[in-house]
Amino acid sequence: MLYTILIGALAGFLAGKMMRGGGYGFLMNVVLGILGSAVGSWLFNLLGFHALDGILGDLLTGVIGAAIVLTVAGYLKK
Repeated sequence: MLYTILIGALAGFLAGKMMRGGGYGFLMNVVLGILGSAVGSWLFNLLGFHALDGILGDLLTGVIGAAIVLTVAGYLKK
């Protein structure tokens, strides 16, 4: 559980740095990153993709999921 939160927080931070405008600030990026990690894992499993094993794979999945969540949140904010 703690591992998932830490990976999600790091993924949210990294995704926020990648997004135009910096996302929603550090705390919200971290929260959305935790949600994004779950979304990324679900989406990859749904599509049959398997990322790299270990921390790097989990982080890659989390960053992609967090970027998707941040993008959707950006569209909903407008």
